[in-house]
Amino acid sequence: MTNKSINPYNGEVVGVYESLTDEQIHSKLNRSGEAFRSWRKIPIEKRAELMKAAASTLREGADRYAEMITMEMGKPLDEAKSEIEKCAWVCEYYAENTADFLAEEIIDTDAQKSLVRHDPIGAVFAVMPWNFPFWQVFRFAAPTLMAGNVGLLKHASNVYGCGELIEEVFQKAGFPEGVFQNLIADHDATEEIIKHSAVKAVTLTGSERAGTAVASLAGKHLKKSLLELGGSNAFIVWEDADIDATVETAVKARMLNTGQSCIAAKRFILVEGIYEEFVEKFIERVKEMSMGDPMEEGNQLGPLARKDLAEQLQEQVKNSVEAGAELLFGGKQNEAFHEPTVLGNVTPDMPAFQEETFGPLAAMIRARDIDHAFELSEASRYGLGVSVCTKDVEKALSMAHRVSDGAYFINELVKSDPRLPFGGTKISGYGRELCRDGMMEFINRKTVYLK
Repeated sequence: MTNKSINPYNGEVVGVYESLTDEQIHSKLNRSGEAFRSWRKIPIEKRAELMKAAASTLREGADRYAEMITMEMGKPLDEAKSEIEKCAWVCEYYAENTADFLAEEIIDTDAQKSLVRHDPIGAVFAVMPWNFPFWQVFRFAAPTLMAGNVGLLKHASNVYGCGELIEEVFQKAGFPEGVFQNLIADHDATEEIIKHSAVKAVTLTGSERAGTAVASLAGKHLKKSLLELGGSNAFIVWEDADIDATVETAVKARMLNTGQSCIAAKRFILVEGIYEEFVEKFIERVKEMSMGDPMEEGNQLGPLARKDLAEQLQEQVKNSVEAGAELLFGGKQNEAFHEPTVLGNVTPDMPAFQEETFGPLAAMIRARDIDHAFELSEASRYGLGVSVCTKDVEKALSMAHRVSDGAYFINELVKSDPRLPFGGTKISGYGRELCRDGMMEFINRKTVYLK
């Protein structure tokens, strides 16, 4: 099959990519198994040198890599450059910390000696999305390769160019052949890849539908899976919050990457006393944002990654308004562009509350008080993260248990950090990425016992 990568800003073809044949896929999978047998024996110190070289390669080619991100999925160029820098950071983080993470754990038992050692498992197959086409991959690849495993990437079809460049990064850094391979493979090849003997685990970042399908295949073939799926994060504002500072955080939390982020704030749950002031200042701030060619410096909003995604968001806006939401700002769509949009008086029965809105749409929701705000936050099928904004940080800390999501941020937008575990609950997925937790997901914690 021939696949075209299309620039969402101007409709131009960025690249043309041919899907691998079944024979080519199996050849790469076999090569992955062979690479693992030798890569697992490479000392951690040598792996760390190579991973630091990958970080250097990313920084040296940052402009080129960022331009490919922007051309393929429309992210503003400044944000694309920041994404490359974050990839370099995660490479350095694991290069510096893996020796400690994988150190043997001595456990006192009635044995002469008992311990837990940490061994790699084999090839990890990653199915990755288009919205952060470099970061999502390096978030998996850095801990996976540093642990002694090998990686296989099946990227989203609209960012195949990014997938090719990521493989190039590892090649330029000096990683042995087969340790990281990019597979341009059709969806119907997924099961053949998962069931291959070299593949020991699957990690997916994507939609609920994709996660369900891949997890089912992994379960069928008794392969471990990790899922990071959609989100509808609540951004809760208490009456004592610093509204001006909170609005700045809120706009960034919603509009970063033109709103195309699973951990973006999507439901703004505002305690009654500050609702009007917050909404007014939020709209004022959004009006100041510039939208246009994402390659032009200064533009903060670009097109959505594809026209159909903009159409889907437009349908959610329309259906929410028909259900009683108030259109306060924006609301129009043109090809892949969708205006930043603010809906007021959103209630739990509306699409803007119930569904994940993947674009620059902010749903404003009234809460009677703090307890009601947490109830509204929990009234979602998603469970990635929640932000709470208040001056009473001790009270906010004491209420972290009220949230069932995988993250709870106070006076800050929900974000990923290599030093902290990342992942969700409910239909937002299972398992954790980043920090030591992310490395342990694909490790054989082996008990060693000497009588």
